[in-house]
Amino acid sequence: MNHKSMEKDYILDLMRSKKTIFTFKDLILLWGESDVNFVKKKIHRYVKAGKMNAVRKGIYSKDKNYDKYELATKIYTPSYVSLETVLGAAGITFQLYGQIFVMSYTTKEIECDGQKYSYKKIKDTILTNQAGIESRENYNIASPERAFLDVVYLHKDYHFDNLSVLSWNKVYEILPIYGGNKRMAKMVKIYHESIKNLK
Repeated sequence: MNHKSMEKDYILDLMRSKKTIFTFKDLILLWGESDVNFVKKKIHRYVKAGKMNAVRKGIYSKDKNYDKYELATKIYTPSYVSLETVLGAAGITFQLYGQIFVMSYTTKEIECDGQKYSYKKIKDTILTNQAGIESRENYNIASPERAFLDVVYLHKDYHFDNLSVLSWNKVYEILPIYGGNKRMAKMVKIYHESIKNLK
């Protein structure tokens, strides 16, 4: 009887959590278990019984309805959602992309559950700087200004459809985290001037 009630507690802990994605380490902490093999067996049994979903090696979800941005930032950490994913949502670029763009310490293309994730490498000092990063409940996402600067950092020439929605004060506040990059500063000025000329 006691064994069954304990069984329920593990799933209950999972359901009560506000997270939709869990790494193996997350589950060890959530369940308060130090026995790694016990946790492995528990996960294996829950996945087999359909009580948990194995998303990727070492990454699990409560069910198939997990937050894709949360998964995007769990595959590689530290990381944050940025670039065209943010720019498209803000109306700065009009082209729609199927993949989710993420800034991290590596450049990789991954497909998981039919969703493509595109990781772009950025220097650690920039990656871990929180300027212009919004902390959502279970993941970090760039503000439109930070996403704009990430694109300028990665691309020498890029066509933006609508830069008028940016707060240029915020752009200039965040710019120094890119380490005094002269090319970037010059490009930001050119993009800013192009907006002024439209007015």
